[in-house]
Amino acid sequence: MPIVLFRVDERLIHGQVVIGWGHALRPERYLVVDDDLAESAWEQELYALAATGVDVEFLTVGGARDRLDGWRADPTRSILLTRDVRSMARLGEGGALADEQVNLGGLHHEPGKSELLPYLFVTREDREELRRLADSGAEVSARDLPDASRVPLADLIEA
Repeated sequence: MPIVLFRVDERLIHGQVVIGWGHALRPERYLVVDDDLAESAWEQELYALAATGVDVEFLTVGGARDRLDGWRADPTRSILLTRDVRSMARLGEGGALADEQVNLGGLHHEPGKSELLPYLFVTREDREELRRLADSGAEVSARDLPDASRVPLADLIEA
């Protein structure tokens, strides 16, 4: 099976992903798509430790876009993570994530962000990027854990 989860979560690999989603989806690989992290070997080591025996690849958005088709055809069960909405929207440009479900999992409070859900705070730019991602064909919804109810993007932001 290919990519079993596309998720936006600023913490990337952490307890909710490894325990909650990991137990439900049994990934064999995490694909961490983050331009800055792809260049930082010491940070990669820290995230890889949290993956508890699951392979981890770190890529830039451009590098991930180049490999999407290969990952979809690969039988390795993978979870793809981005730290922010902008990176996922860039990954989905031109319909690259059309018909995929994109999960909004954890964007926490900071100045300039507004609350959509207790675990989901976004900027005006994030809202625009989410609309752009949805307009490109991705099905965007929020859900912090697999057993929680999915909240469609249309219920979160004004059209």
